[in-house]
Amino acid sequence: MTIRIQRALVSVSDKTGIENFARMLTQMGVELLSTGGTYKAISEAGITVREVSDYTGFPEMMNGRVKSLHPKIHGGILALRDNDEHVAAMGAHDISGIDLVVVNLYPFEETVAKSGVSRPDAVEQIDIGGPSMVRSAAKNHKFVGIVTDPSDYGRVLDAMEQNDGDLGMKLRRELAVKAFGLTARYDAAISRWMFDQEVAEDLAPGDFADSFSLAGVKQLEMRYGENPHQKAAFYRYTANCEPSVATAEVLNGKALSYNNIVDIDACLALAKEFAEPFVCVAKHNNPCGAAAAETIELALEQAWAGDPVSAFGSVLAFTRPVNLAAAVFLVDGNRFVEAIIAPSFDDDAFELLTTKPKWGKNVRLLSLGEFDAAGRDAADIELKKVVGGFLLQGRDLKAAADDELKVVTKTQPTSEQLDSLRFAEKVGKHVKSNAIVFVKGTRVTGVGAGQMSRVDSTYLAARKSGEEAQGTVMASDAFFPFPDGVETAMDAGVTAILQPGGSMRDQAVIDACDERNVPMVMTGARHFRH
Repeated sequence: MTIRIQRALVSVSDKTGIENFARMLTQMGVELLSTGGTYKAISEAGITVREVSDYTGFPEMMNGRVKSLHPKIHGGILALRDNDEHVAAMGAHDISGIDLVVVNLYPFEETVAKSGVSRPDAVEQIDIGGPSMVRSAAKNHKFVGIVTDPSDYGRVLDAMEQNDGDLGMKLRRELAVKAFGLTARYDAAISRWMFDQEVAEDLAPGDFADSFSLAGVKQLEMRYGENPHQKAAFYRYTANCEPSVATAEVLNGKALSYNNIVDIDACLALAKEFAEPFVCVAKHNNPCGAAAAETIELALEQAWAGDPVSAFGSVLAFTRPVNLAAAVFLVDGNRFVEAIIAPSFDDDAFELLTTKPKWGKNVRLLSLGEFDAAGRDAADIELKKVVGGFLLQGRDLKAAADDELKVVTKTQPTSEQLDSLRFAEKVGKHVKSNAIVFVKGTRVTGVGAGQMSRVDSTYLAARKSGEEAQGTVMASDAFFPFPDGVETAMDAGVTAILQPGGSMRDQAVIDACDERNVPMVMTGARHFRH
């Protein structure tokens, strides 16, 4: 059955290419109906177009909120052309068929992504008529074409030229799938924004909505996922305004892989804890080195020294622009990293990193702009997919304040030890549980991550630290169930310990520290990261 397009309804917020598209449609003999700003743009371009209010006999009102929700519009879209009853109803009510609907929606996602947007301004960008027309046309795609993306204008015109004005069933189906994807994402974005607004108003834990929707726009098609036999793609949640791997500009290097994105996200999350010059070196979603220093190049050198073996093939996050001294350090010797994310790259550093053999074609450089802990979105949530469902939780943005630190041993930590313990706690939050971090000053000397036993994680951190373990402090993401963990740490040379506490055997652990005059500080806050 040939469905020649004779009448099109055009109403778009994104007017990219709309004048040329409308002109080509009229040259093919298509009658155009339009509304508001779209009607104005088309008519001022000298293209013949009829205003929807003239067609329906009903004026636009309420600042444009009511204009397309009319039986002559939706009847013309939804009518089944092979159904005699539908055809008779069209004739009885003077309803003309609409064969092509060209609609995209109010820019709600773009609006709420702007910093400081008011709730009334955001609500005003919730489109009503647009999604209704899109869904009507997509539902009746057997007879109606639905175009929601300006990038499809060329495909539509080509199909009409090749098929005597008909799109063909295959293209109509493809466009319908895309249309329902758009409305699903749009409604999910609205639902998610409203959810975030309530979270931002400090609802109590557990006050999650009865339903939760999340949708995004595909940014990258991956060659594969975590492993070559797994398919993968990267989607961006468009309402996000926090600096992230999703908002970063890729300046150089091979296409980002699934594992790159996961590691960069984890590495950047740790970097956001610090306002000073700081570098994180991450591997397999864990920091293997991290340091804060007076200069970014010194922070890099000290972070790399935390575990130079694991650092090969790692990803890096900087809190300061990458300068020439840092770039020279990286390309020297046998060092290599997969990706670097930073506020920016100095011109001479960028040139070196992108022209040095074995670096230029490979290393991925991502520019993020300035960021710090204050820019983290506390209303954002973490989602973990499980088979058959998913889990939601708030982000772990907490770090112990001075008045939350409780010295539980007879020996008091020095001010220098307290500074190092605070640093170690921030790093430990970003290490897979069971997490143990050894720190000297403001640099990591060893990390024990992801072990089933806390004492095994302590052994690993001590082994990674080697001789550097002497004089370190240690942070644990959760309590020590037995004294063996702290005894292992003290045997290795740890001189102060931070942990949340909360074990029924806390006193036995404290006693073990008192026997060696090692101060212990408890925070009361666990930081599991599974």
